[in-house]
Amino acid sequence: MPKTHSVELTEDHRQWILEFIGRGEAPAREQTRARVLLKADEGPAGPAWPDDRIAEALELSSGGVAGIRRRFSERGVEGTVKRKMPDREYETKLDGEQEAKLIQLACSEAPEGRSQWSLRLLADRIVELNVVEDLSHETVRQTLRTDRSQTDSNLIGTGNG
Repeated sequence: MPKTHSVELTEDHRQWILEFIGRGEAPAREQTRARVLLKADEGPAGPAWPDDRIAEALELSSGGVAGIRRRFSERGVEGTVKRKMPDREYETKLDGEQEAKLIQLACSEAPEGRSQWSLRLLADRIVELNVVEDLSHETVRQTLRTDRSQTDSNLIGTGNG
């Protein structure tokens, strides 16, 4: 695959990558992308390996190496190495008042015959109370998970019923 994007690292970039890899704390994919940049470096201190050699040495495809080169030209060193956060935003199912009612219910005493609330029971009860039109147990789980510090004591079994 012909090279369309060149990688030329400054000394600061090389140093950042070497420290990043040296810490060994980053996920393997991020470390691999950093190693690709080091091997692809066409600057004065870089080895300027061809894509197929990099791919073979790091067990990647040539297209994967080309993609890393492309990302480098678009995002720079850190934007290439680190994972890009998704751009999408999710609409929340519950507003603040509805969340508060759910948390209040979850912290209340469990229904008769139960030792604790289940996610499905909470979802069903919130609907019965006309707080929302419908609600899945997964939405209840996610909502209570984000407000974990407030709900730990009385909560939740994940069983069906």
